[in-house]
Amino acid sequence: MKKLFKIVLVSIIPLVLFSCYYDEFPEEIEQDDVVIDPGTVVSFVDDIAPIFVTYNCTQCHDTSGQAPDLTAGNAYTSLLAGYVNPGNSSTSRLYIQLADNGHRNVDANSLALIKKWIDDGAENN
Repeated sequence: MKKLFKIVLVSIIPLVLFSCYYDEFPEEIEQDDVVIDPGTVVSFVDDIAPIFVTYNCTQCHDTSGQAPDLTAGNAYTSLLAGYVNPGNSSTSRLYIQLADNGHRNVDANSLALIKKWIDDGAENN
């Protein structure tokens, strides 16, 4: 039994010591590092709504769950009812919740798209 214990111990120690092979962690992209070209038109249907699908937002924010309802067909009207201030992302609850609180760990590119969409007037396009 002692011999088996020694063999297992000798086998596990190298695995534990050499299991992490990364010399450094990947560099995180900060929100301020992502810039959307001012001439780019951000579409709610093509750019913003897919973010809700990507991050599975409708898992909680659906017709019977937490507000706003982010299901397809309801998301735009639900967001304009107190969550988005068209033309001003810094006072929009949607942007503040996602950017400041790291809700659902939305990536910097998606945050930049949401910010641009709101600042451009939050059109339903």
